[in-house]
Amino acid sequence: MEKSSSVNLFGKNVVALENFSAEEIRLVLNTARKMKQIIRRGGEKKLPNLRGKAIVNLFYEPSTRTRTSFELAGKYLGADVVSINSGTSSIVKGESLRDTLRTIEAMGVDAIVMRHKAEGAADFATQVVKPVIINAGDGAHAHPSQALLDLFTIEQHKGHLEGLKVAILGDILHSRVARSDIQGMRKMGMEVHLAGPKTLLPRFLFQEPGIFVHERIEEAMEAADVINVLRIQLERQKAGLFPSMREYARVFGVNEKRLSLAKKDVLVLHPGPMNKGLEIAPDVAYGDHSAIQEQVQNGVAIRMAILTLILTGGRKDAVD
Repeated sequence: MEKSSSVNLFGKNVVALENFSAEEIRLVLNTARKMKQIIRRGGEKKLPNLRGKAIVNLFYEPSTRTRTSFELAGKYLGADVVSINSGTSSIVKGESLRDTLRTIEAMGVDAIVMRHKAEGAADFATQVVKPVIINAGDGAHAHPSQALLDLFTIEQHKGHLEGLKVAILGDILHSRVARSDIQGMRKMGMEVHLAGPKTLLPRFLFQEPGIFVHERIEEAMEAADVINVLRIQLERQKAGLFPSMREYARVFGVNEKRLSLAKKDVLVLHPGPMNKGLEIAPDVAYGDHSAIQEQVQNGVAIRMAILTLILTGGRKDAVD
């Protein structure tokens, strides 16, 4: 790990990137580089870095990538990891979030990784229990580890972050990924362009410095270094926020023709799961510019970095 920063994340709750400085983000990215080397090496991956630590994954919403990567991250680092599904716990009997959190705390855990449908749930958790809270997504509010893995993936390909033009396309209004990406990207000096249907573009972003809003995705994609395609949440379509899925794909779908408007070495990202043929064409999703599968591997590296830094303070024997 680089020695240029004196930043220490020991004991810090990871609720939203608005609470992180650029230096803290840089520390996570630098640590993740070491973690990725561990993941990719052959043979034994399990390390003793978090031996004796206990982590609970508390997920009130379905998840494949985030939940699995947090679980693997903890196990690769030697922690004891328990995952709780809301459908197979006392939550189905009506137990409140406060009581569930306090029950978990009483068992002596060191960190709780939590996903919840309510915005502000992670912040609430920090106020009622002492274990470190890591927000794995709260409503449409924030998904900080996803934004960090997006930044990490971009830097791995581009070699730097500052000055890059990023186009974030689709359902900005309901996307916790978009909000966290915007916060992280602006802190790291990136230029952010947003595009999607008017009904899915939040007005509060229009006046933010370094953020540009377009009604046509072609304008946002022009000369872009990175394109981040958001999942269209099909449940929102029932509210009539856009005419039809076919119309959305025709006007806002990212296909090869539109991709040609970006820079020749453009990087394509997607937080998953993808609606192929809707927000993104299959030939783009699996094309030469796509780093979507790499995002998954980088998600494990970033979450290993987060767990290491908040539970050990990043001491040398925990990152080497």
